[in-house]
Amino acid sequence: MKILITGSNGQLGKELERQLSFSHIVVSLAKHNLDITSKEDVEKIISNMKPQIIIHAAAFTAVDQCETYRKKAFETNSLGAFYVAQAADKVDARLFYISSDYVFDGNKQSPYLEEDEPNPQSIYGLSKWLGEELILPFHHVTVIRTSWLYGHEGKNFVKTMLELAKKNRTIQVVNDQIGSPTYVKDLSETIIHLFDKKNGIYHVSNSGSCTWYEFAKAIFEEAGFNPKYVLPTTTEEYGAIAPRPRFSVLGHNALLRETVKIPRPWNEALKEFIRKETGQ
Repeated sequence: MKILITGSNGQLGKELERQLSFSHIVVSLAKHNLDITSKEDVEKIISNMKPQIIIHAAAFTAVDQCETYRKKAFETNSLGAFYVAQAADKVDARLFYISSDYVFDGNKQSPYLEEDEPNPQSIYGLSKWLGEELILPFHHVTVIRTSWLYGHEGKNFVKTMLELAKKNRTIQVVNDQIGSPTYVKDLSETIIHLFDKKNGIYHVSNSGSCTWYEFAKAIFEEAGFNPKYVLPTTTEEYGAIAPRPRFSVLGHNALLRETVKIPRPWNEALKEFIRKETGQ
């Protein structure tokens, strides 16, 4: 099977390529190979390649920067997704669009279900939700909402914490935002399992939940550092530019309906990541 992956330089794109290249023809394209904000560029490449599956992982994911560079956020995350979906539809390719827990407002007290109404509070969340709305009317479209993603490539929260841990200095981490950390290895495996399942919206994250503070402490402890250097703070005290959902745990009802295994608990996935990342 011929598979196209956009956003090949990202942590998810690299992991997908690694897992899929053993048994499929995989073409991974970075921004310099494919400008998703150019309708002509997208149509030309997809029409020439004619993939059976497209995994659209390219995105503008810098949440705070999206508040400043709003045009870029919507051109990339919304219009770019629409151009890819339009081109995919013309060659009858199935499209997997990677979305976010930030499409929700965080006011719920139980896990968000696929059927829950989005109400994004940030430009990033709004741009990802608009991307969903623009592509879902096309045939063969599946939306994958995920959360708190980390992997071995690029920058992410876990790798940042590991670097800070080496400095033996106190750090403050938000303790009033609750979500589910997700290891790209587990996310990629689940996306692949969905290749022969129904189209629609799926929530894919490691199971269980924690605050960013609890996550940071677990990272320190698992890597052999003293968690006393991790101190809790509030969202207000931290002062991020973009609003974040206070609660964005994702329920996995759609995976259960399709009898797809829910990814393992987040703390188990973290242990594997730390072992691989640190060579323990």
